[in-house]
Amino acid sequence: MNFLKILTGLAFSAILFNSCAQTETKMDITKNLYEITINNIDGNTISLNDYKGKYILFVNVASECGFTSQYKELQELHNKYKDELVIIGSPCNQFGKQEPGNATEIKSFCTKNYGVEFLITEKIDVKGENQHPLYNWLTSKEKNGSKSSSVKWNFQKYLINKEGQLIDYYYSITSPTSKKITKHFN
Repeated sequence: MNFLKILTGLAFSAILFNSCAQTETKMDITKNLYEITINNIDGNTISLNDYKGKYILFVNVASECGFTSQYKELQELHNKYKDELVIIGSPCNQFGKQEPGNATEIKSFCTKNYGVEFLITEKIDVKGENQHPLYNWLTSKEKNGSKSSSVKWNFQKYLINKEGQLIDYYYSITSPTSKKITKHFN
């Protein structure tokens, strides 16, 4: 009889331990946006934690795209809402090879042609096998807690609220100054 009680107790303990281990694993998978880092265009580490309490608009950018003129509108957003909004452009060469330049060329292009003052990151992959952890978080409901998506083209936008939660994403055809985006800042 004692042997049966011990065996039952061990089985119960194993079930309880396994349940706790699975919960812990799920919690580890969901990463807080503010724990993610990315390098800026100059190779220096950016901690997203520095932007707690502000909206963040992430945009995958490219210098040779039909939507490249959106740099101008992104800069306008930056100028108008810089106290409450951080814009982070991430160069990406995955769509039509429309961002072929190196860091120096990209930085020069953005400054010379659009007067870009908002944050530009290193060139990254926003989808696929080498997807940057930032875009893995942005596109995965398991991680962002809101919705899954896939980046379809250059200048797709992801808006984060002041608490670090995904509000929504907007395809390339949505202007950065669209009311769909700016309604959150007024």
